[in-house]
Amino acid sequence: MPAKPAPIKKASPKAPAPKKEEAPAPAPAEAAPAEVAPPVEVEAPPAEAAPAEAAPTEEKAPAEPAPEQPKAPTPPPPNEPTSEPLEVTVDDKSDTSVTITWRPPKTIPANSGLDGYTVEITKEGTEDWKVANEDLTVSCRYVIKNQTTGDRLLIRVVAVNPGGRSPPATIADPVLVKEVGARPKVRLPRFLRQRYVKKVGEKINLVIPYSGKPKPVVSWLKDGQPLDSKRANIRTSDRDSILFIRQAERGDSGSYEMCVKVDDFEDKAAIIIQIIELPGPPASIKIVDVWGFNVALEWTVPKDNGNTEITGYTVQKADKKTGDWFNILEHYTRLNATISDLIMGNTYTFRIFAENKCGLSDECAMTKGEATIVKEVIDYKPTPFVEHDFTEAPKFTTVLNDRSTTVGYSTKLLCSVRGCPKPKIMWMKNKMILNNMDNPKYRMISTGGICTLEIRKPGPYDGGEYVCRAENTLGKVDTGCKLEVKKPLHADTDKDE
Repeated sequence: MPAKPAPIKKASPKAPAPKKEEAPAPAPAEAAPAEVAPPVEVEAPPAEAAPAEAAPTEEKAPAEPAPEQPKAPTPPPPNEPTSEPLEVTVDDKSDTSVTITWRPPKTIPANSGLDGYTVEITKEGTEDWKVANEDLTVSCRYVIKNQTTGDRLLIRVVAVNPGGRSPPATIADPVLVKEVGARPKVRLPRFLRQRYVKKVGEKINLVIPYSGKPKPVVSWLKDGQPLDSKRANIRTSDRDSILFIRQAERGDSGSYEMCVKVDDFEDKAAIIIQIIELPGPPASIKIVDVWGFNVALEWTVPKDNGNTEITGYTVQKADKKTGDWFNILEHYTRLNATISDLIMGNTYTFRIFAENKCGLSDECAMTKGEATIVKEVIDYKPTPFVEHDFTEAPKFTTVLNDRSTTVGYSTKLLCSVRGCPKPKIMWMKNKMILNNMDNPKYRMISTGGICTLEIRKPGPYDGGEYVCRAENTLGKVDTGCKLEVKKPLHADTDKDE
């Protein structure tokens, strides 16, 4: 038996260990004071004092934090009302009711929120405001029923929350309780739904139909201000309204608003009119660089764009010799350009016109200086001419060849020779010089270096050694051959027979 208490004592030191782990638990327990009491009693035992004495002290400790915890949280901020509802307008009417709409307040406190809206009405000329809705409405649309036809009502809307009532949002004009035959409507033509552009001096005549019953009241504004009757005329009929400007000026540009109103209903249409004219010239232009056959130009945008965007530029050049202007670039959109293919030795001047939807500017920006395409100086040193020596001693390119012929049949001996100066040709037979004049049997021809000796109807004694000699100042050369003259074969055959 005494052995058993020993393990029980060992278990007791293990108990404080988990209690130490529970020590950080009190921190989250402060958020919910109702749930804090049980964990506080568990946390007290971790003290190192004797267990018998620790228990009562720990029980007293939670008694002190328990009342302190409700004091820790700060009191919530007081409830505040919202701001007034926005854009209270009449949505529809009948002979006995008025339907209104509005938008929620711009500012709604987070702690108070928004419970709903109260709609209040009173007759024109009185201050006896009455609540139209018994219960708060959460919708931003309400129908005020059971009204008398012909009454004029002042209507206001108040937002309500725990902080109280918001400032009221009131419809500016009294609302007539009467059914509208047809709501006013501006029937804006399609071409006026986008920017309407006209040139300075042109006439503006815009016919804008509208509808509504009874006849709407038509009013016009320009940029939020009444129209100047000296500049624009308004003619209104039962079906349309006409905006007429005899001669448009740039000052007539702006936003024109047409409003048609029937009782408490109205419709508006905005027309954007833009009056444009020719732009001014570019503010400045300068020649940046000149090299080779090229000139670099730069310029700046015009000071006056004609009340519309600049669509491009036209660049022109003029030669100083002729003074005639020629287009180089058209509809060019950049503010710098390189002009190429200029003529060497010429001097050029440049000018630029700005362009917009109306066309080219009347004036231009011209370069103050001139651009001269300088000729390149070339130092030409010709190489010395060495004359070729064409002199050459005679030389036979084709020599004479031995040949044979028949008695009575003419034959020719041919050879070719070259040389400079032209060699002199001489024919010899058996070392005897032949001459055309002395013996007509021989005919000697020398043309283009071709030497020909024609022997007319040779006889048995015309055979032998023939030589052709070519000679000039540089030397001489010979070529020779043997000619054999044979008898006809038919004479031998007759003897044999």
